[in-house]
Amino acid sequence: MGTPQKDVVIKPDAPSTLFLEKHADYIASYGAKKDDYEYCMSEYLRMSGVYWGLTVMDLMGQLQRMTKEEILAFIKSCQHECGGISASIGHDPHLLYTLSAVQILTLYDSLHVVDVNKIVDYVKSLQKEDGSFAGDKWGEIDTRFSFCAAATLALLGKLDVVDVEKAVEFVLSCMNFDGGFGCRPGSESHAGQIYCCTGFLAITGQLHQINADLLGWWLCERQLPSGGLNGRPEKVDPFHTLFGIAGLSLLGDEQIKPVSPVFCMPEDILQRINVQPELVS
Repeated sequence: MGTPQKDVVIKPDAPSTLFLEKHADYIASYGAKKDDYEYCMSEYLRMSGVYWGLTVMDLMGQLQRMTKEEILAFIKSCQHECGGISASIGHDPHLLYTLSAVQILTLYDSLHVVDVNKIVDYVKSLQKEDGSFAGDKWGEIDTRFSFCAAATLALLGKLDVVDVEKAVEFVLSCMNFDGGFGCRPGSESHAGQIYCCTGFLAITGQLHQINADLLGWWLCERQLPSGGLNGRPEKVDPFHTLFGIAGLSLLGDEQIKPVSPVFCMPEDILQRINVQPELVS
């Protein structure tokens, strides 16, 4: 047998320290380039992009560089009469962007900008008989939306308005023989869905329901010879910047604020609003 092929070659001159200022400069400049092709073509996920950018800036201690009042005005303009919040002005409301907006407002301690009661009603209206949640009025079901619903309501202190027991039953029905979770019952295990499902179970106090040894083994197998985990390399954008920085925080990098592995928000923000999800199964 020949020498195993490396999944990626790490060059000898690769950086050994974190260029924190460069990351901050990149994020700070991202929203300023409103005429760029990349910025225009990503309008459909703008609200989440704002959350990714603001959260990573806060983790790096650079939140003051962002334009708070402009951001709050943008969020207010994206709330619909139904209570849900859209990715951008003129788009349909969706649970994904409703959560992103609530996370941003929580970060800024500015929930008063929107109608919170309408948000709660909107999330409640999307729960189905089997406990699952649709992402919006069009009815797509996915365990990502179970996490979005639980996280949104937990941040608002309103988790009790939905049927949590049925919601837990649905998520557990998506657990597979390999310990992982899919988007619906019978769907293949996927690391993104596992984050959502374990996060949901942590928020609802049901993390003990997972098979930690089996799931841990499945996740360990995502690591490649280079040390990285399965995914797509060569991505530099706000989404991957946030999760890269958050990963370094979880690994103990002292340049970065502690991050919540459940909400992907700074721990000090969650402590301020007294939201403490379960972290040990």
